[in-house]
Amino acid sequence: MKITRIELTNFRNICQAELEPEDGLTVIFGKNGQGKTNLLEAIWLLTGAKSFRGAKDAELIQRKQQFSIIRAEIETQDMEKEIQISICPPGSPKPGRTAKVSGVDQGRASNLAGLFRAVVFEPNHLSLVKGSPEGRRKFVDSALCQLYPGYLAEYRRYLQVLSQKNALLKHYRRTPGAAEMLDIYDEQMAQAAQKITQRRQDYIATLAPLATQNYANISHGAEKLEIAYIPTAPQGNLQEILRNNRKEDLRCGFCTVGPHREDISIFINGQPARTDASQGQQRSAVLSLKLAEATMIEQITQEHPVMLLDDVLSELDEGRQQYLLSRMEGKQIFVSGCDGTMFRKTRGKMFHMEQGTLKPWKKGELDVSSSGAAYSD
Repeated sequence: MKITRIELTNFRNICQAELEPEDGLTVIFGKNGQGKTNLLEAIWLLTGAKSFRGAKDAELIQRKQQFSIIRAEIETQDMEKEIQISICPPGSPKPGRTAKVSGVDQGRASNLAGLFRAVVFEPNHLSLVKGSPEGRRKFVDSALCQLYPGYLAEYRRYLQVLSQKNALLKHYRRTPGAAEMLDIYDEQMAQAAQKITQRRQDYIATLAPLATQNYANISHGAEKLEIAYIPTAPQGNLQEILRNNRKEDLRCGFCTVGPHREDISIFINGQPARTDASQGQQRSAVLSLKLAEATMIEQITQEHPVMLLDDVLSELDEGRQQYLLSRMEGKQIFVSGCDGTMFRKTRGKMFHMEQGTLKPWKKGELDVSSSGAAYSD
């Protein structure tokens, strides 16, 4: 899977940009705040997922503009397609993100899930290890949405019932027949949750040994990474657990158990990585997870996803840099960074981003004596 061309119009600080990337490595470099991450974010949106920066749709539109457009030509093993995403602000005739594929309307951009696949690795992903369970659940759900387009619909059904139940819990004492209604919601939640939890458990069961091996390679066998999914109802009896937990839910005013509260355990050498691992160990764990995610996509779809590495090489030591880049050989990878001299000896195309303007850059034009001052923090 690869992108052969991408064009952005009014996307964040990028008024107009066109890029024909390399089949292998494409480097986007420049000072901070120039638009490098914006370009990678646009590529990620082609998956149908939300922004990996948590941005709202209106924030993706350049200031004083009424819309933003992302156009990309992609190639897979058996097809060539053009994806177009239009982003319009609230109050417009078609607010939010809508999509077309080869000129055919697809409705919401989330319907693109499964058509184009990518894996993004950016500095904030350290929260996968040291952050809240929500970030780890999003990591799994994002991957599952790319692999199984129907998963998104299943998860939305669960969230809809959860929202209805939470509303009832808040107004329980003022709602006639509330207890009977909660029984119905618990049954519906249990049915919807079963598929979600099973998908997540199966995914982590396959991902875990891949990530463990990646970590062993990075640490040269000196440390061991262990990953496991922690379900609310290990034996599948969620409806009973929901019923038994009703008093606590009423006290809190929201549902306290279910897939929306589950987590992934990450241990290094038998100790919880969230609290006991060093930042270097945590970074290696995230790198191991991301590489495992890409491997799983390739195993299931027979195509390697496009890799998006947003300013992460500068945070890795030389050994981890080489390990990461060596694993990417033969795949399409977009890398952003401040210092272009890091990539002088690599194969691939280089582009300089400055104030939202993207320009091709010849490696011979990088001056070692001045590039540090010009392009580093």
